[in-house]
Amino acid sequence: MGPIGSGIFLTKGVGKHREKLTSFELALRDARIAEFNLVRVSSIFPPNCRVVSIQDGLKTLTPGQIVYAVMYDNSTNEPHRLVAASVGLAIPADPKQYGYLSEHKSFGETDERAGDYAEDLAATMLATALGVDFDPNVSYDERKDVWRLSDKIVKTRNITQSAVGDRDGLWTTVVTAAVFVNPPETKSSATT
Repeated sequence: MGPIGSGIFLTKGVGKHREKLTSFELALRDARIAEFNLVRVSSIFPPNCRVVSIQDGLKTLTPGQIVYAVMYDNSTNEPHRLVAASVGLAIPADPKQYGYLSEHKSFGETDERAGDYAEDLAATMLATALGVDFDPNVSYDERKDVWRLSDKIVKTRNITQSAVGDRDGLWTTVVTAAVFVNPPETKSSATT
């Protein structure tokens, strides 16, 4: 078993209820992480960490366990209002280097737009930590090209959940999370 945070899995969910807290609980259930004592942590992707499937990650956890996660949520009780929550991830090419996770929540943004923004935040934080030269005023797509050419950032991704506020005014909550786990070591386990 590796150190805490030798793996992470990404998950998301939506919940609707007349009580805001219950809608959050239902979103956690939808994301399959409600039965854990979740501790929100800041946004470092540990060195030598690997992304695992939600199924493999959940196998390493037990109900009631204290579990660390980079997590973000958003809620509305305004009918038809679009809410989104996203976690972005930027993984460095050098597995001994740490990467970044970022959180973003918004109103009126699609999954794609909110996800791109969160991914851009994570990649920008990693690029500045690694000294990758880019102009922060250029478009996201232009920065992506710089990161691809830099050979220091190997992969970016995001997990995003959006939902439209319930038409009858129930609380609608979205949640996204990167959950830290300690998956068993495998011969072919590489950072993905």
